[in-house]
Amino acid sequence: MTATSRCVERTELAARAREAAARFARREQEVTDPVALSREVVAWAVEAFGDRLAVTSSMADGVTAHLVCQRLPGVDVLFLDTGYHFAQTLQTRDQVARSMPVTVRTIEPRQTVAEQDREHGRDLFARDPEHCCLLRKVEPLSHALAPYDAWVTGLRREDSPARAATPLVAWDADRGMVKVSPVAHWTQPTVEAYVAEHEVPVNLLLEQGYPSIGCFPCTRRPLPGQGSRSGRWTGFDKTECGIHP
Repeated sequence: MTATSRCVERTELAARAREAAARFARREQEVTDPVALSREVVAWAVEAFGDRLAVTSSMADGVTAHLVCQRLPGVDVLFLDTGYHFAQTLQTRDQVARSMPVTVRTIEPRQTVAEQDREHGRDLFARDPEHCCLLRKVEPLSHALAPYDAWVTGLRREDSPARAATPLVAWDADRGMVKVSPVAHWTQPTVEAYVAEHEVPVNLLLEQGYPSIGCFPCTRRPLPGQGSRSGRWTGFDKTECGIHP
């Protein structure tokens, strides 16, 4: 594909994303069942992009993967293995791969943790978490998403103030692709009801007081009354890894 044809394709994708964003913003005012609306969004994405659609998952649970694979069996589910994950997160990944008709693709950074330590110094996450996230999350995911036209995320507006305005469909200008967040409008009770109804795998850390799960050196339980992402990157003015700017 030439640079010119890719530019034309991205222009068309951006227009499609804007049209869908407006459409589903209207539908959100009309549809009272949040799961039904999510299924509409997923059905649109599958029809529009087919096998050029990928799901990304941090493996806090398998909800988004489950939603999409009902419409697109075998869908690629991309999981970033940073080398710093809790054992429970890796177990959830393996459960999702075993229990659903999906293709889990484990994405690894260019360097192992040991190689990164040699080049940048030991425990980069403790000194410069922004750079560590860039190397172990942002860059590997952008590379892995390159073959696709659209990606599905599990972002929810309840997660944090920074995510409060997350649309169901958006244009990801940084990556030149469509970004679909079909559960953005879900509340925690909706998640729990869906998990129970469909027996969706859930990361055991959620039951142990970790509402937001990332790499183990940069994740702790929030204190009572703190937001769900307050346990991430303690001591730094940082609540996002950079994947979702």
